[in-house]
Amino acid sequence: MVLLHVLFEHAVGYALLALKEVEEISLLLPQVEECVLNLGKFHNIVRLVAFCPFASSQVALENANAVSEGVVHEDLRLLLETHLPSKKKKVLLGVGDPKIGAAIQEELGYNCQTGGVIAEILRGVRLHFHNLVKGLTDLSACKAQLGLGHSYSRAKVKFNVNRVDNMIIQSISLLDQLDKDINTFSMRVREWYGYHFPELVKIINDNATYCRLAQFIGNRRELNEEKLEKLEELTMDGAKAKAILDASRSSMGMDISAIDLINIESFSSRVVSLSEYRQSLHTYLRSKMSQVAPSLSALIGEAVGARLIAHAGSLTNLAKYPASTVQILGAEKALFRALKTRGNTPKYGLIFHSTFIGRAAAKNKGRISRYLANKCSIASRIDCFSEVPTSVFGEKLREQVEERLSFYETGEIPRKNLDVMKEAMVQAEEAAAEMARKLEKQEKKRLKKEKKRLAALALASSENSSTPEEYEETQSERPKKKKKQKPQETPQENGMEDPSVSISKPKKKKSFSKEELVSSDVEETAGNISLPKRKKSFPKEEPVSNAEEAVNRSVPKKKRKFSSKEEPLSSGPEEAAGSKSGSSKKKKKLQKLCQED
Repeated sequence: MVLLHVLFEHAVGYALLALKEVEEISLLLPQVEECVLNLGKFHNIVRLVAFCPFASSQVALENANAVSEGVVHEDLRLLLETHLPSKKKKVLLGVGDPKIGAAIQEELGYNCQTGGVIAEILRGVRLHFHNLVKGLTDLSACKAQLGLGHSYSRAKVKFNVNRVDNMIIQSISLLDQLDKDINTFSMRVREWYGYHFPELVKIINDNATYCRLAQFIGNRRELNEEKLEKLEELTMDGAKAKAILDASRSSMGMDISAIDLINIESFSSRVVSLSEYRQSLHTYLRSKMSQVAPSLSALIGEAVGARLIAHAGSLTNLAKYPASTVQILGAEKALFRALKTRGNTPKYGLIFHSTFIGRAAAKNKGRISRYLANKCSIASRIDCFSEVPTSVFGEKLREQVEERLSFYETGEIPRKNLDVMKEAMVQAEEAAAEMARKLEKQEKKRLKKEKKRLAALALASSENSSTPEEYEETQSERPKKKKKQKPQETPQENGMEDPSVSISKPKKKKSFSKEELVSSDVEETAGNISLPKRKKSFPKEEPVSNAEEAVNRSVPKKKRKFSSKEEPLSSGPEEAAGSKSGSSKKKKKLQKLCQED
């Protein structure tokens, strides 16, 4: 008896189902076909053994990628090792994908089977899966499938944004279309403005320059010597500018109205803008080709390489083509016509627009086109499958084509392909190392900028997170500092010059400031107050015998008298100076009393 298990992969998780034991699995096929649509009958044959849900959408995507690549994921391995019987020979595991079946059989040792009755069972499981798993509804299962499908598709379509060949295909197609449109519109401007100034067509051949001149000249009768300098700027040729000026004076064209001139100038300005956009588009195409296919563009040019990629559909398709196909790419009609009529097949297609075939002699055009197609095939494969894009190989291949051209003309033997490729490999390694160094420097600069930005953000956040209490403390400290500075500023206002006096005066002011509380009674009880003052002042004036000390004491007294007289004048505009003048008067009275005693 064989015990059949079926592995079913769903967007929400893995499901392991068991079928009833039979001698041969093929006997189940008619029963399964009958009961697939009936849930009750299907339950009699199939039962759910285990269900392993995915933890997140990212885990589901990882498992889906592993199953598509034929790799056994850890979640699948754990499910099978846990719930399948230990006797592996009696177990047959049915899977839908032969890749994952081969991987399970190789790694875990279980016999796997695909197709036949397994496909019918999986069809029934897919139909009734939301009924087999408890808590799973049909709506949630559909949502999970939709989400996983989108994420799986995005993961498969991931590519390097800088190496997208779709933009090259669109830009070269638009460039060809612009060339056709600009030629058509320029011919319309030439015919329209030729009624008024027919001689200009013969002088100017370039379409864009003709449209610029038609826009600038307008009415030919208004063209004079003053506009000659501007004409030279537009034509980039002094002789042509002089010829235009002479032709405008003797032109055979008809007169034209102002409204017609306005329309001609408007249309010519549109053509000029289209030609300018065509130049910018060509610059964009060159930059994209240097990023996507640098070797191919270095070999045959950006325009021809872009046309080859567009005609093949993508750079990958071009890399898969043999050199014989690349040689006649773009000449399919001529090829099939030659095969039909049994005529000569074409020797070249799009690569005819490269400069090499035009430079070769008529008898060597076929040979050089075959050689050039060979080198184009090599360059496209290098560009498609190399990790670091470089133009070194394209330049070396171009040198080989030049040597082959000179060989056809002069007979000089070219270098061997092996030697050229060895040189190219050495140069490519140097270029890759230089590119890696540049990338490292850029990364270091970016990290430094990021560190500076984070430090600035941290500093700003620390300043913003200061508490209001700290702010009040800082505000309260500022006025205290100002109060301490006030006594140092007062001596400068009073005109004190000696630093010794300026240092000693605040101390005396402090002693008198304590007595200011009793200042109202000084006039009434002068005798009572003068006695303690004598005791305080006499001990300071006792050592008058020394001449130096007497001089030092006499100078501040005089300065006090002068300062007391000048205080009312200097303190006039200030309101706070009144208290100081009152205190100085009291000091004078006390000094007089001391002198009388």
